Amino acid sequence: MAEIPLILVANDDGVEALGNKLLREALRPLGDVYTVAPRREQSTNSHALTLHKPLRLTKMEDRVFAVDGTPADCTYVALFHSDLLPRTPDIVVSGINRGPNLGNDIHYSGTVAAAREAAFRGIPSVAFSALTEDNLPQCVELATDIVARLLDVSIGDGPAPLLNVNFPAGEIAGIRVTRLGRRAYQDMISVRTDPRGSDYMWIGGPGPKPHEQIDGSDTEAVDEGWASVTPLDLDATHGDHFGIAAWVAGERDAETDDADDNTDDNTDDGKNEEKSG
Repeated sequence: MAEIPLILVANDDGVEALGNKLLREALRPLGDVYTVAPRREQSTNSHALTLHKPLRLTKMEDRVFAVDGTPADCTYVALFHSDLLPRTPDIVVSGINRGPNLGNDIHYSGTVAAAREAAFRGIPSVAFSALTEDNLPQCVELATDIVARLLDVSIGDGPAPLLNVNFPAGEIAGIRVTRLGRRAYQDMISVRTDPRGSDYMWIGGPGPKPHEQIDGSDTEAVDEGWASVTPLDLDATHGDHFGIAAWVAGERDAETDDADDNTDDNTDDGKNEEKSG
């Protein structure tokens, strides 16, 4: 890379979050670091963009800005605001999130969405999350090393890499390359009554429950004290279900061999498609 790398940092815990502050400071030796992050916590906002109200940008300090919007808003504003960044970032780094983003968490995660928004634009991106803040110094050290290595990767004409990294609690044994696991939650709705007699609800339940054990998964790695690095794909097409799609579209008659999409070989996949959180 001929010029000094430009690194954009975002998150979903907010611009004042400890994990974000420590990470952006640690990344400074690697390049020119700019931070554009939510003004307040925006956890579980997924990939929402704010289209029905104006956004406000606040300069917190030199090269640190806050947006009163979602994590994806922050990346979008950073990339397309004409007076914010001097050029397109070489990499976008999101986190370090307070709490994990494992398995199907990625679909709800604002941390991952901030990175994904950049990957949509062809920019290499990585999202960092930590099970706890008790070992943040080691998490930051490993995250900085991962960013440095990703900056050295030659992307070529292929899609930009989008990596999801999770750090376990306690002493980190090392780093594993993983696939997504599956997280399960104690799903529930708590219905309550306000002082005026109207019902309101809290959703989400008290937290996760024991998850399925999947070899080579991010959940397995973190359970065993390892950091996980999972490459994510922007193409959400489910290739195994083209037969089902063709049947419901009326493109072909139901045939015995169409059942290949749902044979015993794929029994586990069918179970895994059930909503878990």
